[in-house]
Amino acid sequence: MLGRRARAQMLLALFAFVFLWMGGGHAFASGTVTAVHAEVVADGEALPPTVKVRMEKSVAAISSQIIEGKPLSSYEGRRAADEATIREVFDKVLVGYSVTDVAIEPGEETYVRVTLASWANRVEAVEVEVVVDGVSPVIGKMAKEDLAGVETVFRQSLEGLPVAAVDWTNGVLKESLNAYMAEHLPEFRADFDVETAGHTHVTLTVYPKMPVVRTIDLAMRSDTIANFALLEKRSVLQAKANEMLGVPVAFVARHEKEFARGMEEVLDTSGEFRTLGLKTHATIAAGEQTSVMSRSDTSRYRLRLEGWSDIGRRSADGNDITFRAHAGAMLSAADEIFVQADVLPQNFDWGWEAAYERRVFPGIFASLRYDMREHAWTTGVRTDPLPRVEVRWEYRRADHTGEAGISYRLHDFLRVELVWDSSGNWLRLIGDF
Repeated sequence: MLGRRARAQMLLALFAFVFLWMGGGHAFASGTVTAVHAEVVADGEALPPTVKVRMEKSVAAISSQIIEGKPLSSYEGRRAADEATIREVFDKVLVGYSVTDVAIEPGEETYVRVTLASWANRVEAVEVEVVVDGVSPVIGKMAKEDLAGVETVFRQSLEGLPVAAVDWTNGVLKESLNAYMAEHLPEFRADFDVETAGHTHVTLTVYPKMPVVRTIDLAMRSDTIANFALLEKRSVLQAKANEMLGVPVAFVARHEKEFARGMEEVLDTSGEFRTLGLKTHATIAAGEQTSVMSRSDTSRYRLRLEGWSDIGRRSADGNDITFRAHAGAMLSAADEIFVQADVLPQNFDWGWEAAYERRVFPGIFASLRYDMREHAWTTGVRTDPLPRVEVRWEYRRADHTGEAGISYRLHDFLRVELVWDSSGNWLRLIGDF
């Protein structure tokens, strides 16, 4: 059995619990306003989305100064005064709208609803004209393509807005436009000019950011025709590459494929390139000093010119310098027939061969050549075991001599080869023209 004192303590605790539980609804009322949320609506019409967001931020900021931190227990008595203050302050800030009503729903998170009525003469339509300044028409067209849809930025902010309120939205427009530019055309800056009317005209001007392309280093190469044959088209390709001058480096890097494709097309569509079946592949290294490498090759022919000088060779005929022209036609991807002519300038001599070469395994080629002056066969094999490295061997029946060589390509125009035969070994410098 519990004692009388213990029973009294239990009853007291029970009454305290019931009191607090029943008074829980009043505990909320004894708090303070900790946050203010705002909603702005217009009578019978929709506000432009970006303008609505900016208005609601403004109302929330104004209301927070007036309401936040106030005790809720005594708020009912001052709610009407706060509503009148918010209405008066916001009405003075706005242009093009009048505040018709302000309603406050108090709570620790208080909600403020503002109702507006727009003035007459609203923006019915928005037309946007884009001007790209400081670049060529080709780059301007590419920039405009990146900005496709930019008119939405202005329409979302201006259409349905009272004409008198347009100037008030400049900050909203600039913020929205900068966000759009950062996503779609980050390499350019933008300014705009608004001619306010029922049908509003916007002129959007974009211009390049630094750094820009200042110089272009152009190189043209081929593995299947003589490199000097490309010189005729150098001016055409240079003119196309110069379209990148003054263009932001980041824009060139982002549109590298489009620029490369334009340079490839300007060469491949020419009559000479179509006749030879030449196809061009261009690569671009974007920078203030931009590098362009153009490689044009054909699967139909092999037209090459090379020359070499032997250093340290004990030659019986003294022919240490030779020039060789190679002209071949591809019967298939693996088979070539060709003729090649050698010119020996030291003794004003020359020779020529008719030949056939076949790719017998990936990267391994076997050839059979017939010397038209000596009336003798030469057999050979060559392979590329490593990038820039070529190994070859041939046997000439004319002088019953076997010759082997291993060469390394220093760059597109120069190779160095170590050569040896039964008479010894020597160094050969080979130029590809």
